[in-house]
Amino acid sequence: MGNNKNKKTARQAKAKKFKKDGQRPYPYTRKNKAKEERDAKVKVKSAEITMSAVNRSQYPVDGIPEIALAGRSNVGKSSLINGLLNRKSFARTSQTPGKTRTINFYLINNEFFFVDLPGYGYAKVSKSEKDKWGEVMERYLSDRKELCSILLLVDVRHEPTDDDKMMYDWIKFFGYNCIVVATKADKISRGNYQKHISIIRNKLEMNPDDKVVITSASDKIGIANLWDEIVEEYESHGYKITTEENNSNIEN
Repeated sequence: MGNNKNKKTARQAKAKKFKKDGQRPYPYTRKNKAKEERDAKVKVKSAEITMSAVNRSQYPVDGIPEIALAGRSNVGKSSLINGLLNRKSFARTSQTPGKTRTINFYLINNEFFFVDLPGYGYAKVSKSEKDKWGEVMERYLSDRKELCSILLLVDVRHEPTDDDKMMYDWIKFFGYNCIVVATKADKISRGNYQKHISIIRNKLEMNPDDKVVITSASDKIGIANLWDEIVEEYESHGYKITTEENNSNIEN
């Protein structure tokens, strides 16, 4: 009896540790995949791309809050957006990686925007293209009052690049909260999660208050946890996002 109690306590402690680091506290099975999808705080009922902008004059002006997604080309931004929205091909990958210079605004549930920022770090891009990328990013990041936070995507399998470090430093320079989203977690064993989180934190020299969330869009790993963080970011800036919990309270 005592051994069973100790095992249960150990499992509970491990589950708390997994949850803290954006990991699933239970084995990945078809049943638990469905459970994780149900656990997502936000049910996406509508999603549309409202505009693709280059200049500040093209940005939305209706005061709707935004969370932006940044990352290297091919790090999985489109896949993550599709995973968050529970859509298969809503956000599409550019046919010319590294050359997209538009900022895409996705309106979700008519309440908030996901903002897909141009990818960086593509080896074949010229210096002039990189300069244009910098101009587009700086215009958006400087004094964008609707922007609540930025999700910085990195590939969990690899140490963040110098470009990732530059992007993280840039985010902090402009004064935004940053959630680092480690993508493609299905490509590594769960037992190595902590090792890779430490590598990411050390390379980026992360602020201790900034979080790392492990995700896999294909297997839904961490999607519910990431939604928790997104809702928390919006609400910490004074915005009210409709969730399954507060929606059911209204109905009752």
